[in-house]
Amino acid sequence: MSRGFRSHPYRFALLALTGLVLCTSLFAQDVAENNDGETPGPRSYMGREIAQTMHYAGAPWLMRESRQREEDCETLLAALKVQPGQIVCDMGCGNGFYTLPLAKQVGEGGKVLAVDIQPEMLHLLDERAKVEGIENIELITGTQTDPQLAPGSVDLILLVDVYHEFSHPRQMLEAMHKALKPNGRIALAEFRLEDRNVPIKRLHKMSKKQILREYEASGFRLVEEFDKLPWQHLMFFSRSDSGQ
Repeated sequence: MSRGFRSHPYRFALLALTGLVLCTSLFAQDVAENNDGETPGPRSYMGREIAQTMHYAGAPWLMRESRQREEDCETLLAALKVQPGQIVCDMGCGNGFYTLPLAKQVGEGGKVLAVDIQPEMLHLLDERAKVEGIENIELITGTQTDPQLAPGSVDLILLVDVYHEFSHPRQMLEAMHKALKPNGRIALAEFRLEDRNVPIKRLHKMSKKQILREYEASGFRLVEEFDKLPWQHLMFFSRSDSGQ
């Protein structure tokens, strides 16, 4: 989930992240090699260029001090309306920025399925969970085409600024469709392409129009929108064949 700030109030942050971005580019091939030798995916999907996956060397960026101020992560979490006892998947969990608070929300009777294609990210998450004494997280090493989720097992799948980096979006959407319970939901957060004031590179943004085009083509329907985040769309989808 590498990002690029472009507006000049963020020059300091850009300088601090220069080495990180270079590292992400240098190690891009490693990401592909970590995924069971799967063939590279398409460079574009339904008219959208697919962004490069963030390498685990960039994990510190996910924990930056400014993230709450920039993205209002607490409001995003509240908007999910997670309930105790639910099974929630943090798809593309990285080092667990959202995984740990989700685990607290679902409580001892629930579980968070933390999926990432890089074992190194999952190791970082595991170390953080151990420090906080959180034990209701299941670490899952997914592949580029399969998140390794049991059919009909998940109440909510959360994707924060990660879907646009899926190398095989069609296959992943199909897999998530199967993994949802009949009344399960996907919560998709993506930086707003429509808003020029969002200081993120175009490649790492998505428009609502594009999101709808891709999700509806894979058997999902939009059931709710939350438009109160500073930089991101937050859109909720259910299976088209569900009763929601």
